[in-house]
Amino acid sequence: MIQVCLNGPRGAGDSAAVPMSPAAMAESAAAAVAAGAAEVHVHPKTPCGHDTLSARVLEPVLTAIRDAVDVPVGVTTGAWAEPDPERRAQRVRSWTVLPDHASVNWHERGAEEVAAALLERGVGVEAGIWSGTDAARRFLASPLAPRVTRVLAEVTDPDPATASATARALLDELGPARGVPVLLHGEDGGAWPVALLAIRLGLDTRIGLEDTLFLPDGRPARSNAELVEALRRLRLPGSA
Repeated sequence: MIQVCLNGPRGAGDSAAVPMSPAAMAESAAAAVAAGAAEVHVHPKTPCGHDTLSARVLEPVLTAIRDAVDVPVGVTTGAWAEPDPERRAQRVRSWTVLPDHASVNWHERGAEEVAAALLERGVGVEAGIWSGTDAARRFLASPLAPRVTRVLAEVTDPDPATASATARALLDELGPARGVPVLLHGEDGGAWPVALLAIRLGLDTRIGLEDTLFLPDGRPARSNAELVEALRRLRLPGSA
């Protein structure tokens, strides 16, 4: 399964291709799904371009994307969008339109409370387990671990020379959690090496302008759809 990550914390200053408005996110999602993405992950943005968990912002984003595609749509609950853990959980409880799932970064303060709030509302939880943190240990000890939709094994090592080894070490750390579906992905310089590793291991993965602004050959990506198409070609039998 390929998930497209439309924008992440990036903004228009990073690339003109990063979708910022609900309409742009919907258009980008539709093109990416047509290119082969089976799910969408998106960061709703304020008019100033900041990530937010606000119900007033989330509703038009989810509505626009769902009008454009018929696939699961997930959002972030990253602490940068709402630093206060208690308020983050309150935001989730205030949502008027619900995503299909939401990512919860398990190394962040309040992760368990946010995950519990999502589960209470019937929203699937993607447990974000970042390399270089204590997230794997905390997740494996959590009573909520068996209830998550999947683990996002998130390789934060941006070095293309070492990202694959970092990914393997993270998967080893998660050993007992491998009963839960795993989506493995990298970022920046590590995005494509980790995506290739995920393909070789038969794991779900993701690609999009959140994770990388560049195609495998180093050219700037003009769209999320172009990134998805590049990853889809890598998945074809006999592809390099």
